[in-house]
Amino acid sequence: MPGRLLKCFFFLFIAVAQAQVDPLQTRDSLAQEQWVNEQYQKMSPEERIGQLFMVLVASDQPGSSTDKIAQTIAEHQIGGVIFSKGGPVRQASLTNQFQKQSKIPLLIGMDAEWGLAMRLDSTYAFPWNMTLGAIQDRKTVEEIGHQIGRHAKRMGVHINFAPVVDINSNPRNPIIGNRSFGEDRDNVSAKAVAFHKGMQRAGILSSAKHFPGHGDTETDSHKALPVINLEKSRLDTVELNPYRILIGAGVSSVMVAHLNVPALDNEEDRPSSLSEKIISGVLQNDLEFEGLVLTDALNMKGVTETSDNTGETELKAFLAGNDILLMPEDLPGAKAALLKAYNRGKITEKRLARSVKKILKAKYKANLHNYSPVDLEGLVDELNGVDSELAHEAAVEQSITLLKNQFNLLGIKNLENKKIAYVKLGDDDHQPFLETLNLYAEVTEVSGKDIASLKEQLADFNLVIMGYHKSNASPWKNHDFTKKELYWLNEIAAMPESNAILAVFARPYVLQQVLSYEPVDGVILGYQNSEMVQAKMAEALFGAIPVNGRLPVTAHPQFPVNSGIDLKPLGRLGYSIPERVGMISEFLSDVDTLVQQGLDSLMYPGAQVLIARRGKVIYNKTFGSPTGNEGDVLTSDHLYDLASLTKILATLPLIMKMEEEGKIGLSSTFQELIPEYAESELRDVTVLKALSHYGRLPAWIAFYLDTLNKKGQPSSEFYRNRPMEGYTIKVSDGLYLTDAYKDSIYNRIGRQELKSNRYRYSDVAYYVFKKYIEETYGSSLDKLSEDFLYKRLGASKTTYNPLKKFPRDIIVPSEVDNYYRHRVVQGYVHDMGAAMQGGVGGHAGLFGNANDVAKIMQMYLQGGYYGGERFLNSRTIERFNKCYFCHKEVRRGVGFDKPQLKPHGPTCGCVSPKSFGHSGFTGTYTWADPEAELVYVFLSNRTYPSATNRLLVKSELRTRIQQVIYDSLID
Repeated sequence: MPGRLLKCFFFLFIAVAQAQVDPLQTRDSLAQEQWVNEQYQKMSPEERIGQLFMVLVASDQPGSSTDKIAQTIAEHQIGGVIFSKGGPVRQASLTNQFQKQSKIPLLIGMDAEWGLAMRLDSTYAFPWNMTLGAIQDRKTVEEIGHQIGRHAKRMGVHINFAPVVDINSNPRNPIIGNRSFGEDRDNVSAKAVAFHKGMQRAGILSSAKHFPGHGDTETDSHKALPVINLEKSRLDTVELNPYRILIGAGVSSVMVAHLNVPALDNEEDRPSSLSEKIISGVLQNDLEFEGLVLTDALNMKGVTETSDNTGETELKAFLAGNDILLMPEDLPGAKAALLKAYNRGKITEKRLARSVKKILKAKYKANLHNYSPVDLEGLVDELNGVDSELAHEAAVEQSITLLKNQFNLLGIKNLENKKIAYVKLGDDDHQPFLETLNLYAEVTEVSGKDIASLKEQLADFNLVIMGYHKSNASPWKNHDFTKKELYWLNEIAAMPESNAILAVFARPYVLQQVLSYEPVDGVILGYQNSEMVQAKMAEALFGAIPVNGRLPVTAHPQFPVNSGIDLKPLGRLGYSIPERVGMISEFLSDVDTLVQQGLDSLMYPGAQVLIARRGKVIYNKTFGSPTGNEGDVLTSDHLYDLASLTKILATLPLIMKMEEEGKIGLSSTFQELIPEYAESELRDVTVLKALSHYGRLPAWIAFYLDTLNKKGQPSSEFYRNRPMEGYTIKVSDGLYLTDAYKDSIYNRIGRQELKSNRYRYSDVAYYVFKKYIEETYGSSLDKLSEDFLYKRLGASKTTYNPLKKFPRDIIVPSEVDNYYRHRVVQGYVHDMGAAMQGGVGGHAGLFGNANDVAKIMQMYLQGGYYGGERFLNSRTIERFNKCYFCHKEVRRGVGFDKPQLKPHGPTCGCVSPKSFGHSGFTGTYTWADPEAELVYVFLSNRTYPSATNRLLVKSELRTRIQQVIYDSLID
């Protein structure tokens, strides 16, 4: 035992010695002490007393008012100002102006609990504390504190009056509520420490408030003096716990609230802010806090109604132990009262020096001994940077809380069996939620004037998502359900034909209003109704992000504090910003430039461009218009003729599935697929060679030419202008091909001779594959691909023959055809051979948008897995994504295009050998790279108005954009 004791003393000695000889710490402490003493000695008693005050100013006040503040600063040499509402540039300008009026730099403070946006326009709003309280990862909360601290520092603010550490144990609290981290003391303490550390890391002073605890009251101290009727033991173990923890963590200051707490001071109606027993006794002696102590605003009725004489409140507050007197009602009167007390000896020099020197130490810590004015250049941009967006996004994702998940309804799977409706409740915006839902599946908004008509419409759906949206303007807004909404919610949830999900974009306490959640199958809480929360909630519902939030308060008997169900992601695409996935936004702006150059050079009328990395879509933009007309607006919902992308988005996945099922092999020959070809030259062409474009097949066959008359018009021998018996193949509006021509196509293919050169890109094989696929499964290619892929993926905008599902004006035209159909080709496949097959070709015919193309490519990238379902085995994709004839200088994979083997080819030359993709005649292109985890989609209608326009192809614009994408990778 003596040996162990000696060892402990040895290590203690070493630790103390190391601490004592730390030259940097010693040097800074000595410099701070010297600066503080020098400033203190320079000041007169009046100036020292002036340091105790911080006055209120708002940058949206008229110049006459702010000029008075400047005059007050110069006349009274006050210690600091607290800024309220206004704008960042105006506030920064005022800060610089005010600092010039002060002999000792002012301490600038703000209430920026959820960021500068709590007070200022054009600044960033982070989640409220209640939202942060749901997060399990403290580092995420620390990063929010750090970002808020960075913004404050950039604005010339030195102390942020945050974090709020009130434990909101009373759901009817009118002033704290969402400003609290919750009702669990340990959670509040942990989140408060993390928030404080983040601000501290940014060089900003923190302030724990509202001491000794404003959470268990129904009174707003701005309007009256709340009474906290709690036992001392309860206060000590619950309300005071966060302060005890934060003091240990080095919190800079504590703000004392205007509360009457009989258990700590039995003087009737005495506010805690004026109580020596609470401030000097509990805070400074019992909790051993040596930092700055400041009052809550001294113009609040919770304290002003307790004093009659001018300056009496401020004097009492100072004598009670406060160092900073915040927002006095009458500064000259208050200062005079304190000076009078000083001259009479009621305030000793020692007592005055203690507070003033603490204030000066705080100013030194805020680097005010090296004061420099706020730089106005680029201020607003720097207050709204990408780092803040990343921190905000992470916080929102991690806060979402799943409270009920009957039947494992969430994340939503089996989309092929879902018909989804959305019903809006609440009175705030819902569009970001609905728009993001529709990125994952077709979700129809349903509304009605009465519940009967609403239920009648909802009878057609088997899943109803109810979104409850309330104001995100401030944490004090009323979020309560109306009686009508509660009735509708229960009626919809009780419908036997459908499952019901309630997505709540409001404070958790609103859940208490619902009597029972038994009829509701899913309940998920987002806490706020910001655009970010709405988008991330939709992602959570469909399993694009994990869900692991925990309820920070008791929201309902069925949902007590710390409730929460974890959900693992399902491998669906999410939506974010480039920096989230290791890319640089600024570099990607060159994509905008290149696409716009393409528009200006008349390469195409319009384009959709999408970039995804690591499972996140980080760029999805539209340019131009469907036809080049300035009045028309192209949207991300517009459908493009995907042309040859059909090969890898429809036919190839079915061939891979058949190969897994043993219905086809890479060594299978054409005569095995189509026995009629046993005598054809094509008989020995294998699947492998055909898909690799190494089968010596002709590039294409102009079937349509044989069906035109001498004038170049569709011949009456083959066509009718309306459907009738034997003429049911619709080629375009008013043009129906004879059914007999189907056999003519395959007979013509069978008569083809093989070409001499081995490598030739060819559409012909895909006619053969289409026929074999359809005969094998006894169903059409369009239905097979839709059932196997598009419905299950949620690719609701991908289809053959889009006019059967979508209005014409949402489909981009592909050409003004003056050689075959003699009309604008819009809603019908551009490729003539596919058109002669009723719009359903193995090589062409598919329509879709960039978002849907990305889903299919992401499925490939993830080894055949997407949305919680396995479509293909990863080994199958690897087998088809292989260049079997590279040694013959044929770059193609099995169906997929692959990177070039020579200097020029289908890519920028910057992609990995494992990458794959395809291009389409109409101006489409998509590429995926497993090594870079990238998906790139470019859709255009470069063939409109004329397919002879080859400027896009000649410019290599699509692969130049690809180069920019790779240049933007940080890693």
